[in-house]
Amino acid sequence: MKALRVLNNNVVLANDETGRPVILTGRGIGFSSQQGKAVDPTLIERVFVPADDRPHDPDADQMAEALALISEEVLDAVVTALGDVGIEGRESTRPTLAIAIADHVAGALDRAARGTVIEYPLRAEVQTLYATEYAQARLLLKAINARMARQLDASEATALALHLVNAGFVSGDLSFTYTMTGVIQQMLAVVRERYGVDVSHESMNVARFITHVRYLFVRVQQHQQLTGQEATIGVGIRQHYPEATRTAQQLATIVELRLGRRLSEDEVSYLALHVARMTMEADGTAA
Repeated sequence: MKALRVLNNNVVLANDETGRPVILTGRGIGFSSQQGKAVDPTLIERVFVPADDRPHDPDADQMAEALALISEEVLDAVVTALGDVGIEGRESTRPTLAIAIADHVAGALDRAARGTVIEYPLRAEVQTLYATEYAQARLLLKAINARMARQLDASEATALALHLVNAGFVSGDLSFTYTMTGVIQQMLAVVRERYGVDVSHESMNVARFITHVRYLFVRVQQHQQLTGQEATIGVGIRQHYPEATRTAQQLATIVELRLGRRLSEDEVSYLALHVARMTMEADGTAA
């Protein structure tokens, strides 16, 4: 790999063997690199590949600059911890994740130094709706603290989990993830109140519903809703589960009001199928 720009001692913007721009991090990697010269591969700890790998990609420059603004201690702790807990491999296509987490860690350490305490009101929701990410976040927090002179509070696992969830979306900020969390809770409340069923995450069908809705939000955000299967699948679902379909239409209205996006008929049909599964599980029947 050849260096394009040396951002600081630990961050270098380079071109790989195919000519795509990559961001390289590693202790002292910038100190020994020169523009146009090959980068010492033994100093490369992590390779970040921006999603848009065009030559001279301005996003790569901006991401490299953002990484360079983060302190050496925090960047090293976050980048190493992401690899150690298995969230990211040595080569990552999500530099925004490392940037977001490192920026959050830096802010949390600053708040702790000033004695500022933040309560995360979504802790219960995060533990329930995003159990996998929350478990990863706890491991990540432990790994980060193992490499830091100053320690983050255990409550920061909630924020880290939200960043991991947010990594699946196009948007770089957490606002969409916060909205999604509230909407999922609202949807589950509708099912609970309408059918009087337990919607705890221990239920397999509730867990499947949550997973489905999360991917639905990704499709909505990326303008890739399911379409074209209405004639074969949607009609059958509506005929077999008319009550669940009415509930799904109500859920679709919630999504439209909160996101300003109308769901396709196919998306509504699949919501109906998941609603039917949850209610039938409570009745002891199979969908």
